[in-house]
Amino acid sequence: MNKWLLRSLLLVAVLAAAGAALWWRAGPVTVQVAQPRIGPAVQAVYASGTVEPTVMMPIAPKTGGRLAQLLVDESTEVTKGQKLATFDNEELAQSVREWEARVKFAQNQYDRAASLLARGVGTGVARDSAKNDLDTARASLARIRKQNAEMELYAPEAGRIIRRDGEVGQVFPTGQALFWMACCAPLRVSVEVDEEDIPQVRPGQKVLIRADAYPDKVLDGTVSEITPKGDPVARSFRVRIRLPEDTPLLIGMTADCNIIADEKPNALLVPATAVSDGKVWLVRDGKAQERSVVTGASGNDWTEIKSGLARGDTIVVQPDDRLKPGRDVT
Repeated sequence: MNKWLLRSLLLVAVLAAAGAALWWRAGPVTVQVAQPRIGPAVQAVYASGTVEPTVMMPIAPKTGGRLAQLLVDESTEVTKGQKLATFDNEELAQSVREWEARVKFAQNQYDRAASLLARGVGTGVARDSAKNDLDTARASLARIRKQNAEMELYAPEAGRIIRRDGEVGQVFPTGQALFWMACCAPLRVSVEVDEEDIPQVRPGQKVLIRADAYPDKVLDGTVSEITPKGDPVARSFRVRIRLPEDTPLLIGMTADCNIIADEKPNALLVPATAVSDGKVWLVRDGKAQERSVVTGASGNDWTEIKSGLARGDTIVVQPDDRLKPGRDVT
């Protein structure tokens, strides 16, 4: 009797499980639904980059020497031709004194040869040779003096000193930059855009910018130029974004940029979770229907529907695997 009862209970359990499974597969499915709404849709291309000056130039001595004097510092606004620093080069200074002495000697030799020729004692060859020595000495002195003058650094344009790399007393080799100067244009953001997104980017497009330094602000920018040659390794293209003159961003800051590729004020929108692989599930007369749609702009919360849906349609917000065409839904 106990065995019969146990078998009966097992049979009831199996039938109950089978009924539950059948109900799960074929019974009505409870879903959350919504209707499309009309609202603004923005298609944006995301990229991150760094704030940099539009024109940044190094200022370095043409001849190496010891830094003797600093006349400006970082953040200084300078004018074109303003003296920035001076260098000392004792060897160069000695060369100037040496060639000044050679010019003086050559001048005396020429004057003597010319005087002798005038008195009929000297020769034209001697005078010409002395003249050649004098011209050579003068040319060498001019060259050395020019090199010595280049031991002073001047601003090539009006701008702002954004970096200084050196202290008084430090010896600089030829060509090593002491200053970096930004000039001639407002700041910009340089970003790398994926090659799949670059066809959507064009000069003149509006850019919304966020920076960690200003978490509560959305800053404006404009696409200024796109580098024609991409990076085949990173598969990206460099895009430069012009910033307004009054931007609070500083050189070297990182910035998250959303380049506005398309913007519609009255788009048909559905919850982003409702769309999967270009399809949505509709509810009509209590039955589930699958519908292919053409999507547009997509964000975290909403997705634009370009075609395939009407405003009055009822769609499933979060479809799952239980939905089948024609299945009853609640």
